[in-house]
Amino acid sequence: MKLHKWNEIALEQLNPSFGRQALHTERMTIAYLHLKQGGVVPEHHHENEQVSMVLEGKLRFLAGGEEYIIGAGEVMQIPSNLPHRVEVLEDSLVFDLFAPVRADWLSGNDAYLRQAQEKT
Repeated sequence: MKLHKWNEIALEQLNPSFGRQALHTERMTIAYLHLKQGGVVPEHHHENEQVSMVLEGKLRFLAGGEEYIIGAGEVMQIPSNLPHRVEVLEDSLVFDLFAPVRADWLSGNDAYLRQAQEKT
């Protein structure tokens, strides 16, 4: 067992619109995403199952021809390998859980997040 203090986890500024705090365990990744209004996570997919809970703000998820607007207290479950895109409708704080571990984040192979994008 191990105790982690969230306020001691560094905030990594990926681009002007996205900041990330991440904790990687043996089998999962837990993250807070700090997202600015107008930011866009371009369409991507990953082997990881993802659960995203909006703590503050509002997001638009686009996946499989469907569109979902989610706000504070709502949770989106994204299956493994489903292509999805996210538009930040309001400044947001999002709690993300991924299983298995986001190896691409650990290796720095997450260019899709590091490229600054804004909705046009």
